[in-house]
Amino acid sequence: MEQQKPSMPYGIDLSGKVAVITGGGGVLCGSFAEALAQCGARIAVIDLNKAAAQAVADKIAQQGGCAIAVEADCLQKEALLQARDEVERRLGACDILINGAGGNHPKGSTDNETMLPDMLDDPTMQHFFRLDPQGIRAVFDLNVLAAFLTTQVFAAGMVRQKSGVILNVSSMNAYRPLTKIPAYSAAKAAVSNFTQWLAVHFAPCGIRVNALAPGFFVTNQNRALLFDEKGQPKERAEKILAHTPQGRFGVPEDLTGTLLWLVSEEMSRFVTGVVVPVDGGFSAYSGV
Repeated sequence: MEQQKPSMPYGIDLSGKVAVITGGGGVLCGSFAEALAQCGARIAVIDLNKAAAQAVADKIAQQGGCAIAVEADCLQKEALLQARDEVERRLGACDILINGAGGNHPKGSTDNETMLPDMLDDPTMQHFFRLDPQGIRAVFDLNVLAAFLTTQVFAAGMVRQKSGVILNVSSMNAYRPLTKIPAYSAAKAAVSNFTQWLAVHFAPCGIRVNALAPGFFVTNQNRALLFDEKGQPKERAEKILAHTPQGRFGVPEDLTGTLLWLVSEEMSRFVTGVVVPVDGGFSAYSGV
């Protein structure tokens, strides 16, 4: 006899909980939103791209869940305050906050993996000495300042109710900086450190703070960097796969189990201040 599948992933019941997900219109955070909705949570999909957020909210509604799309710039505190007011009016106070907004900026990346002496005076190359400080700042703003401001706005209610879960999105870059993207690697390392700081700071308030550190997943942001027009992996993609023991890129569903474990009070109530790699073994492999 075929075994009936559970109605909610992993049997976790988040009924009555309100989850706020920034960057919720993206591939990974959109998947987070769907998984939490399937567990019964009411979802606020926050994104600068309202259409992308609405598409995720609509999909959740089609699956029988409850979700709203909210447009907000996570770098503008006033916009976040307005978003919080809308969420509380329509869904209730935030119980689960996922700081998923982030990204890289081309002006914070180098053309080559390493610097060679003859590159220094080459006007065609974007090497370390030509990186734009504004590009570096933009990457830190996208990843660190956005998480800081969003937490300031949404965690205040958690302090009042003496409970809540915050989940940040770090990266493998936080453990091992990748070539070409110094700003993004450093910013994600800051996200990991900020996660630990928040965990200590909010512990007396009954708030747990952890982070996911995804390995290599194909998203709308990095697809063109990894694959050519024909869908064939570029040299950088081949390097990544060669250093990932499982030999593949992750898919959004690979993060679901860790996501649900970390937001569940029953499963991880004594877990706070950790950054969990979900990377197919990348962080364990020395390359030899």
